[in-house]
Amino acid sequence: MSDTPVRPGRPSARKLPHLPPTVRGLPLASALRLSRPSDTWFKPALSVVVASAVPHLTLLALGRLDLVIYAMAGSLCALYGHALPYARRARAVAGVVLGMAAGLAVSLVTASLTGSTAVLIAVGALLAAVQKVLCDATRIGPPGHVIFTFVSSAALFAPQRLDRIPGHLALTLGAGAFAWLVTLAPALARREGPERRAVARALEAAAVCAADPGPRNRNAAAAAVHAAWQCLLASGRPTPVRRSLERLVVHAEAAFVAPSPGAGAADPERLRAWAARTRGRGPVPTPPPAPGTADELHGIEAERAALRAREGRRTARRTLLRSLGPGSPLLPVAVRTLIGCALAGYLCAALGVGRPYWAIVTAASLYQANLTLSWNRTLQRTLGNLLGVLVFAAVLPVSRISPLALVCCCLFFGFAAEALITRNYWLGSVAVTPMALLVLEFGGAHPAGELIGDRVLDTVLGAAAGFLAATLVTNRRAAGRVERALDATDRARTAAERTGADLAAAPGERDRARRKLTASLVELREAGDTAAGEWWQRALPEQRLLAAEQAGHRTLAATAPRRGPTAHAPSIGAE
Repeated sequence: MSDTPVRPGRPSARKLPHLPPTVRGLPLASALRLSRPSDTWFKPALSVVVASAVPHLTLLALGRLDLVIYAMAGSLCALYGHALPYARRARAVAGVVLGMAAGLAVSLVTASLTGSTAVLIAVGALLAAVQKVLCDATRIGPPGHVIFTFVSSAALFAPQRLDRIPGHLALTLGAGAFAWLVTLAPALARREGPERRAVARALEAAAVCAADPGPRNRNAAAAAVHAAWQCLLASGRPTPVRRSLERLVVHAEAAFVAPSPGAGAADPERLRAWAARTRGRGPVPTPPPAPGTADELHGIEAERAALRAREGRRTARRTLLRSLGPGSPLLPVAVRTLIGCALAGYLCAALGVGRPYWAIVTAASLYQANLTLSWNRTLQRTLGNLLGVLVFAAVLPVSRISPLALVCCCLFFGFAAEALITRNYWLGSVAVTPMALLVLEFGGAHPAGELIGDRVLDTVLGAAAGFLAATLVTNRRAAGRVERALDATDRARTAAERTGADLAAAPGERDRARRKLTASLVELREAGDTAAGEWWQRALPEQRLLAAEQAGHRTLAATAPRRGPTAHAPSIGAE
């Protein structure tokens, strides 16, 4: 860092103007467009197959395939946590298993105590809303709440007796424990794998920004660098590999805050080469020393220790509770889920159509961060399910050859769903739908025409009712989240400027202030994108959002010479 004081350049902290509400157009073609598959698609795909195969084949050998749904509830927990470092993954997947068992227990007890369809639908809708808000608050996912809702809703409408519930839950917990082992098994071969992938993504994003330093690329690089730091902070005690990864993130951060193509760490080709080697199985590349790196690594270790301390854990719990409080922006989405799932279930029951839980799950799967994304998911879910029933009709004769053939078909579609869903949700739904229908075959054969007809009608009714609820329940808190994010960014920028200008400030303190500013910019962009996709709210202050982002990135760039390899950072006053 240079010793030149940082000149503040923050926008006014005035409240958002009360502009008239707007209705935004809804996309069509873009919602169905295929994207590149995730770089880790095979990890959840292989994990869920392994986690499911052992319980399924064990039940097959025992002649109790009728219990597959309870084992599947635990096996599906293997879908979670693959982006987390193993230390945090162990806790997160354990929480998923317990949450899955808790939701299943509520469903089983309710099903054993009442046969009232009205009560069962109400409980299913309430569970879906609770599962939605908890998954969003803890940011567990993908796949988020949909798997929980699928299991709990299906169990609600299955015949049940109180004396059998402990055995069923024990089967779920046993399969869940095995799924926990499956998700953690890769740590035996490559314990820093998640951290390496997170840092590789940060280097790749920084390379794109260095080559083309536009606002979109800079925001993407900020998000990737922030995610890499969070992954490293949660990864446990430092190791030589993690120390090297931290040094690489220092270079990635310096490259995106003040990109200068072809110079030092801002060389895009050099960053891409580091990313490729970091992602690979060989040694992590060792970057050249950068001014301030030792200080930043010391600051990272202090921050990691603070997060592990009792006060740090208490602060994290308070933050989680605030996200679930009365003013939470998650509550309107939870209300949408509750009303939409209940409306879909009661509509299906009133029309005497099929299985209400299919409609409940369809409605629950639609609700995303905003109305535009929910519309996209409505199109994707509907198209995927309609194509999926055709696939089911084609494979049903094969699945009925033998019980082993049925198990193999379910395992195949479980793998295919995870292999395809990262390209687009509708493509993954083409595989999810036949798998969900084949699960019914474990309890006995059903007429194919009845299953297909019910699934089509439940899909259409669930999607229509779910999206109707999304349009009727407004989320005006999204604009309030933008206002809070703007204020938080303003405070974080002020703190970064103050510590950057304070010659007596410890290097670790300056770096923590910079990371906090980066995190606030990521939250600001997320809040802006969420609010931009909502209906019936006052127009967003686009100019103020842009000014806040520009000022934040200028602050990052102006403080970069004090701790990174970039030697030509623009001043705060420069545009």
